[in-house]
Amino acid sequence: MAPEYAMEGLYSVKSDVFSFGILLLEIICGKRNSGFYLSEHGQSLLIYSWKLWCEGECLKLVDPILENTYTTNEVTRCIHIGLLCVQEDAEDRPTMSTVVVMLASETMTLPNPNHPAFSVGRKINKEEESTSKASNKDPSINEISVSNILPR
Repeated sequence: MAPEYAMEGLYSVKSDVFSFGILLLEIICGKRNSGFYLSEHGQSLLIYSWKLWCEGECLKLVDPILENTYTTNEVTRCIHIGLLCVQEDAEDRPTMSTVVVMLASETMTLPNPNHPAFSVGRKINKEEESTSKASNKDPSINEISVSNILPR
């Protein structure tokens, strides 16, 4: 969700660009943004992608399943475009039509991305991780059923 929408309820065409950027990064790394974290660092997909980009190690983001099946320049370009789409300031993000041109052109010079939008990471310790995995199998701790009450 674009930060301007989450924080202020503002929605624009640049909100869709933000979502596309997240989707592009998810496809490259093979993990969903909502389930991505590095427990030892508490990093979200955006924070981790930006860190790797700044270190010049962006190819570490690529899903290991894709190993030896991709062109380095194409994947690097897609990560670059993904980071351009998730910039904190909506004005700095390209339009979707510009994104399409960037994806189609191998010769177009891309601007350097700025810091991505604010993203909250989470840190999970080993106890929490094992407890959450155990509770996924049996939601009842004391063998009493759990009801979820949802409004109509």
